[in-house]
Amino acid sequence: MAGRRCAYLMNMDAENRLSLEQWGLEKLFNINELAEYLRVPVSTIYEWRMKGRAPRAQHYGKHLTFAASDVKAWVDAQKEPESLPPTQRR
Repeated sequence: MAGRRCAYLMNMDAENRLSLEQWGLEKLFNINELAEYLRVPVSTIYEWRMKGRAPRAQHYGKHLTFAASDVKAWVDAQKEPESLPPTQRR
């Protein structure tokens, strides 16, 4: 049973990707998916938003969504510089 469910979910993702590609759209994450991806609590995302430090979001009614390209750009911006001396690293 679990194997069938996984196969169904994988197929559903493939269908979703195909549908997005047909419309020229990108994946949108809800706040729970974003928190899971970043491995932080949802409350941290809200805290970062209050401080202006979260990925750019879009509102659809009362729902927040985050475009995959905005999340990727935000993640890339969080990287430490490569030339940081060992004494200044965290």
